[in-house]
Amino acid sequence: MPENKRPFKRFGDRTSRPKTQTDEDKIREFVLRNSKNGYYTKVSTLSYKFEIPIEKAWEIVGGLLIDGSLESIHDEFTGEMKLCEAGKTYLIMNLEQQRKKQKSQEFKRIKTQKSKKNRDI
Repeated sequence: MPENKRPFKRFGDRTSRPKTQTDEDKIREFVLRNSKNGYYTKVSTLSYKFEIPIEKAWEIVGGLLIDGSLESIHDEFTGEMKLCEAGKTYLIMNLEQQRKKQKSQEFKRIKTQKSKKNRDI
């Protein structure tokens, strides 16, 4: 072997390389992370977020609902299915109502401030 050439050296062992996550694992983690932050995940979001066909997203969601790691609820206005961690449905629903209430109060406050400014002018 020439002196200026080194022998091929493998960096790391193949068995120590972390396994790539399946789409199902990625979706489960995404929904669980959203649940921990107090939000639902719409099923329609999954297909474009993970760049998978909507049919596959529904197939994965079905599997996750069957194994009991997730729960679902339907949006009262659109009828769209929303997912969350099992046992957190009502907690997240309550947080959503609080956010809506706070948002409407903020809107009313800004509206009254604008009307007061208009009267002063």
